[in-house]
Amino acid sequence: MMSRSFLKAGHAPTLFSAFLYFDLSFMVWVLLGPLGVAIAESFDLDAAQKGFMVAVPVLAGALLRVVAGVLVDHIGPKKTGMIGQLIVMAGLAVAWFVGLHNYSQVLMVGVLLGVAGASFAVALPLASRWYPPEHQGLALGIAGAGNSGTALAALFAPLLAQHFGWMNVLGLATIPLAIAFVVYVVFAKDAPEQPLPKSLTEYMAVLKTPDAWWLMLLYSVTFGGFVGLSSSLTIYFNSEYGLSPVIAGFFTAACVFAGSFARPVGGGLADRYGGVRTLTVVYLMAAAGLAVASFHMANPYLALGVIMFAMMALGAGNGAVFQLAPQRFRNEIGVVTGLVGMTGGIGGFYLAASLGWAKQTTGSYQAGLFGFAVMALMACFALNLVKGQWRRTWRELAGPSAAPIRL
Repeated sequence: MMSRSFLKAGHAPTLFSAFLYFDLSFMVWVLLGPLGVAIAESFDLDAAQKGFMVAVPVLAGALLRVVAGVLVDHIGPKKTGMIGQLIVMAGLAVAWFVGLHNYSQVLMVGVLLGVAGASFAVALPLASRWYPPEHQGLALGIAGAGNSGTALAALFAPLLAQHFGWMNVLGLATIPLAIAFVVYVVFAKDAPEQPLPKSLTEYMAVLKTPDAWWLMLLYSVTFGGFVGLSSSLTIYFNSEYGLSPVIAGFFTAACVFAGSFARPVGGGLADRYGGVRTLTVVYLMAAAGLAVASFHMANPYLALGVIMFAMMALGAGNGAVFQLAPQRFRNEIGVVTGLVGMTGGIGGFYLAASLGWAKQTTGSYQAGLFGFAVMALMACFALNLVKGQWRRTWRELAGPSAAPIRL
């Protein structure tokens, strides 16, 4: 899938730097999820409070992606990424040094972690602008595989919390972030061709384009499902199957790794067969997996297998959506990435919060999981509603001299 022409195109050090920055930013973005069991014990939280706690960073990251997208097109992705990383490292260091003493302060840290979640709107344009249209799916799939950082949090945060206390994990997290920052400063470069800065009015003009809203809808399901589950699964496996936080973290990491490494596969398949065809299949797979997962499995290993299947489908869908976006909005990719990423985060906020609400009110996660399965089917229906129009109009908008459109 990684052809010789792909290896010759673009800038490999920047692609790696974008991946590493994205990966470790996502690690801390969802940190409250793997630490959720320990935090809940410290402050005696109920299921709804736990769900909201892990959902707050997701929502904050979603909203801040728009800000990051605008900054990317004004000062460049590299400078924007440097600013974001410094804010997160400083905030975590202060939180660790001062300490968190109540639920409200935990939520404030959740808002800070949203800055790390906004890295999505920086890392993807940083990589995208180096690569031609025929390699967008794979390049953004590789950069976007930084989603796997959520697995690092699930693997190590509960274990470190068990040995050093969950508060100290906040301080320890700054160490890998600092390493990633150095790599980013040394190796990442902005592409030679950067779009001219636009006014805020011109940015918002993108929202007048129906295609932008369709892409936002599609990503709210694929990425929303991925990040919502990534944030919630440690609590889910602990609550539903009585697994210890460490083992629940291992289960979560397996699901996240499956979804993360399916992302470049989804991007590569979209490059070859078209984003529309790829998304149609993965929406149906995700809906099936989430619907089955909504029924309590006989044992945690069956649940693990089903949720891994759903996460792989959602991860592949993330890659496929971002094979489509640069083809339609190459000159506005910074702000479009921010807007599409924002709705992806909102979808994740909805899923994480709805899982906590469902557990609190019904004693089961079924309503939250099944409801999101229905949303995946609705997204599939919407995609097939507009695909004919896209195939007609996108070629016209690209112009006769542009590279072929692959839908």
